[in-house]
Order: sequence, then C-alpha cells, then structure tokens
Amino acid sequence: MSVSPGIAGACAAESKPRRWRPSRAERRECVKMVRMVQHNAIALLFPGQGSQSVGMGRDLYHNFASARAVFEEADEALGFALSKLIFEGPEETLRLTEHTQPAILTVSTAAERVLTKALNERGIAAKCAAGHSLGEYSAHVAAGTLSFADAVRAVRLRGRYMQQAVPAGEGAMAAILGLEPGLIRVICEQVEDKLTPLPGDPAALNFVPGSAVVSAANLNSPGQTVISGAKAAVERAAELCKQAGAKRAVMLPVSAPFHCSLMQPAQESLARDLAALEFRDPAFPVAANVSARLITTGNAAREALVAQVTGAVRWVECMELLAAQGARQFIEVGPGRVLCGLLKQIQGKDAAAALNVEDSVSLEKTLAGLAAN
Repeated sequence: MSVSPGIAGACAAESKPRRWRPSRAERRECVKMVRMVQHNAIALLFPGQGSQSVGMGRDLYHNFASARAVFEEADEALGFALSKLIFEGPEETLRLTEHTQPAILTVSTAAERVLTKALNERGIAAKCAAGHSLGEYSAHVAAGTLSFADAVRAVRLRGRYMQQAVPAGEGAMAAILGLEPGLIRVICEQVEDKLTPLPGDPAALNFVPGSAVVSAANLNSPGQTVISGAKAAVERAAELCKQAGAKRAVMLPVSAPFHCSLMQPAQESLARDLAALEFRDPAFPVAANVSARLITTGNAAREALVAQVTGAVRWVECMELLAAQGARQFIEVGPGRVLCGLLKQIQGKDAAAALNVEDSVSLEKTLAGLAAN
C-alpha cells in the first residue's frame, strides 16, 4: 500500500518547519493513514464466470463517471452495445460464454475504477490481487498489465474459443463438496485409467481421444473442488466421489468443460491472440491461478493467462499466497460475493476481513469497514 502525495507531504514537512508546518489535525490524519497502510494491506479479488446477472453494474454506471466511461469503452472496443445487454438482458444471451466473460470483466473494471479512486483519496492503494479464472484478466487490468480495451476484446474471443473447443453436450463439470482434494484427484485418475483401453484391446479401435478426460478444474476451498472433462467421465467420477464420502456431487449447468485438457484448441488460439498484445509489468503483484505464484512481469502474465485455459485454478493456494504477502483486508471487486464466501471457507475462524464492491451501497460499506479497522 502507498500513501498519497498530500499525506506524504504532511509527513515530510515535519523535517522542514521553516517552510510549512502541518496542523495537529493533519499530523493525526497522517499517522492514522500510515498505520492503516502498515497493518491492513489490501488485496483485490476479482470474480469469474458464474457471478453474472442482468442489471449488474447499473448502479455504478448511473452514479460514477469513471464507471460509465468503462462501459462506454467496452461498447466501442467490441463494436456493439455490451452495456445494454448487461443492463437489460435477455439473460439467455448474457449467459453465452462469449458475452458473459467481457460482461463480468467490464463490471469488475468499473467497480475497481470507482474503488481505486476512493482509496487513493484516502491515501491507500492495493498491495496485490488475484482473480478467479476470467477474473485474472480483471486483476491484470487493475494492475495496468493490460489495457482494458485489449482485455475486453481478448476475453470475448477466449469465451468463443472455449465454447467451440468441445461440441455441446460432450463436456461437463461437477462440484464435489466435503471430500479431500487429494482423494478427488486419485478418483479422477482412476476413472481416466478405467475408461482408456490399453493398446491391443479391441475397444481401442473405436476409442475417441479425450472421451476419458476428467480432472480437478477449480480447487476453490478445502471442501469444494470442481472437476471437469468428458461428460461420461465426469459423471462416473462424481458418482465415485459420493461413494467415497463426499457430502454432495452436483453436476453444473455449464456450456463447456473449462480448465481441463479438452480446452487445448482454445488455449492454442488464445495464445496467438495474446502474443499480439502489449503486456506491461504490473503495478502490483498478481497471483497466477495455474501456478499459485506472484506475477511481476508482463511476459509472465501472458504465459500464465495462456496456461490457465487448460490448467486448474489453484484458488486455495492463491489466497494463502496473498495472506503470506501481508494481505489482511480482502476486497472482492465485481458482481457478487462468491469469493468472500470461499475466503471464509479457506481461512476458517482466522478468516481475514472480506469486503466487496459491486454498487454504491457496498462501496460505502467497504470504505466504512476500512476506516473502522
């Protein structure tokens, strides 16, 4: 976190009394802000696909010029009225992956611009960030790694490539609740082995490559893992997880099996697109989904965004990484509070304060929460 030039000037002025001497109130404010910076390092969290809803971001658009500018930039960059789709629907169109991804990125960026302005006015800045899947793009836009216009065009194509990678109905995802992630991984491996015929087996003649794929896609919390892959393999793995003691195994209503090897065609197409974009070194570190390591260079950011298309989202490790960096205040920026809930599951009774910003009401609550701490 950093201190604003105004407050920094007040502190520096202590050594130059002949030129200017701050008032007692200004000195108290200086001390208060410095302590806040030192003891309440802020991490920004950005949600991924699944957090969308018709009407999201409308409050930000009407109440903040900086947010309105983001929606207008998205419409211009994409060449159609994305903002109208976000605010008015229809929901079935917004749910299409190639629309959902730029929509969530746009709302998250609008919320981040409003929040950052409010924090800067108070002499505060984020120390680090992370985004869940699609949200990693939002985090990099916030860090200045990517321009918003480049990012919103890239994620629209990302969504299109993902949808096209696997024919409708052939892939699936399932949420496994209340089972240890290591055991889920073993079950997925067993299912893949069982469904894959050995060389020389007559069944190998008709075997379709990829039809046995199933693996962990989202390691969301100690008690929540999402698996992804071919429909029959996911269904079999989900059933075995229930037999192994999972509290629930829920098939998810998704349009494609994200974050598994079946997304390889999408990854290759996206890699070509991202290679043509300018990536700058981020202003603050961003945790990478695929490696659970901090990204500090533009080249590393590009590589991580390519790799995450087929790689698992290691969210638990990402949250532990940010906490190890000194983050004590987590703010979910964008639609919903899904990541706030996951943080509580990850950190348990020792959970750090989790706030969120998605409209003017939640912004005021967040600012009040920061001031109270």
